[in-house]
Amino acid sequence: MQILKIDTEKRRLGNFGEKRAVRYLRWRGYRILKRNFVTDQNEIDIIARRNKTTVFVEVKTRTVGAENPNEPRPASSVNAKKQRAIIKGARMFSAYYPSNTKKRFDVIEVYVIQNNGRYKVAEIKHLKGAFNLNTAYEHTERN
Repeated sequence: MQILKIDTEKRRLGNFGEKRAVRYLRWRGYRILKRNFVTDQNEIDIIARRNKTTVFVEVKTRTVGAENPNEPRPASSVNAKKQRAIIKGARMFSAYYPSNTKKRFDVIEVYVIQNNGRYKVAEIKHLKGAFNLNTAYEHTERN
């Protein structure tokens, strides 16, 4: 997916957030298996393992002071469609790299402060089990 190579301010912010999320996970004992795993137009930011659980992580990075009033928190942008895309990617990953681990879908929110063109982490929130198969598909059944 070529979008990962595009150099925009939004992409730089996202890359910064993903790097800090990796650091955060490693510090907490997760082993990083893959970053930016891409298949079939789907992308998973981080795939990690801790104990007997494989974790598929979507990272959302936002600048403090530039919040979107329509988005109460960064994780709210991981809607049902995005969740289904991540689940599809997770299935592909599991087919390529089979394991007997539990699967979990997390969102990591990275809040940053920008100062003189440089980013600094203000806060990281790790939402473990942020979504699952039920939440990803229940919205389509109602509509």
